[in-house]
Amino acid sequence: MNPKKLPRYIAVAIVLGILVGWCCHHYAESVEASQRIAGYFSLVTDIFLRMIKMIIAPLVFATLVGGIASLGSSGSVGRIGLRAMTWFVCASFASLALGMLLVNWFQPGAHLDLSVSQAVGSQAAVNAGDFSLKAFIGHVFPRSIAEAMANNEILQIVVFSLFFGLALAYAKRQGHSAIGNLVDELAKVMFRITDYVMLCAPLGVFAALAAAVTTQGIGLLLDYGKLIGQFYLGILLLWALLFAVGYLFLGRPVFTLGKLIREPVLLAFSTASSESAYPKTIDALERFGAPKRVSSFVLPLGYSFNLDGSMMYQAFAILFIAQAYNIDLSFTQQLLILLTLMITSKGMAGVARASVVVVAATLPMFNLPEAGLLLILAIDQFLDMARTATNVVGNSIATAVIANLEARRGEQQAPAEQPTFAAHNA
Repeated sequence: MNPKKLPRYIAVAIVLGILVGWCCHHYAESVEASQRIAGYFSLVTDIFLRMIKMIIAPLVFATLVGGIASLGSSGSVGRIGLRAMTWFVCASFASLALGMLLVNWFQPGAHLDLSVSQAVGSQAAVNAGDFSLKAFIGHVFPRSIAEAMANNEILQIVVFSLFFGLALAYAKRQGHSAIGNLVDELAKVMFRITDYVMLCAPLGVFAALAAAVTTQGIGLLLDYGKLIGQFYLGILLLWALLFAVGYLFLGRPVFTLGKLIREPVLLAFSTASSESAYPKTIDALERFGAPKRVSSFVLPLGYSFNLDGSMMYQAFAILFIAQAYNIDLSFTQQLLILLTLMITSKGMAGVARASVVVVAATLPMFNLPEAGLLLILAIDQFLDMARTATNVVGNSIATAVIANLEARRGEQQAPAEQPTFAAHNA
């Protein structure tokens, strides 16, 4: 299968899944018969979920270690990197918080009324007593990286990866790059394996929709329409927030930037690929006046650590799944999910359907039904287009702001030289 045709195959799988599910629901002799038929479809979803879980641990390790090791250590890189990471963390937090606020307000999954027993490979419903800050923090640090990887303990893998990445960065500065090259090659291999697994997505989507419609009927689709509409409203609000913050740093030139990035944003939206928009985004930033030394460093870093649209998607997806299975999450539990997503989502860019992988990794950590992922995957293409375009917008504004801050710093050190970055674009 050509990976570029994957969205088309998923679209076909959606239609076929709905039709087959409707036929099974309509002609099933009883509720028990429809549930029995749905169980056969669920076998396919179980296999697909297992393949998703199979790639999580090595993928997180390779991408996060590679991202940390590539940060470098010079004063200029450190300063730009610190500014970039500060922006990325704040933007990620704002995106997640806005997404969670909207999902709690709209309740898009509240009327699905799915039972946890229907979820393939799912855990028991969330027990509020299982969540405490003390237990959560204590569980973050691994006793053994082998045990953490075997159990897909994603936060424990992240902690080990942080130490490993910092040590690897030091080793690379000393001229020892063999392990760094090995990690980079591992990341490339895992990207390819992820591509292979995602080629099975149409089968997983077909089976998930067929099983859901078989048991719930065609009315299930109305809730999908509500979710898509509410997500796009959230994306528009996030764009408004990003441009408002950009205006505080850049002034009116931020609107000039908006015009310059129209082409890469449209390209990202139509292809659902940030990578396809990368060359055009670099070109737009250079025409805007951002120095290449800044844009060539901040933009790739943003592709790993500043995925604003993906942050909102993950908040929508996880809380939608909890609502669909009638699982109530307290404010403390949602805060822990937010903090977890802040960490687990970093370094995952370049992976096909990276946000789906992050959601798949996060669900079992909070005992949420993993099969709920396939409810989201059925419409993921429509959500992916919006979140990918948003990632491009967020990274473009972040790069422009950091370039402006660097220009102002340069002007303070040499006031007789060229005007500030923002003044140049006014």
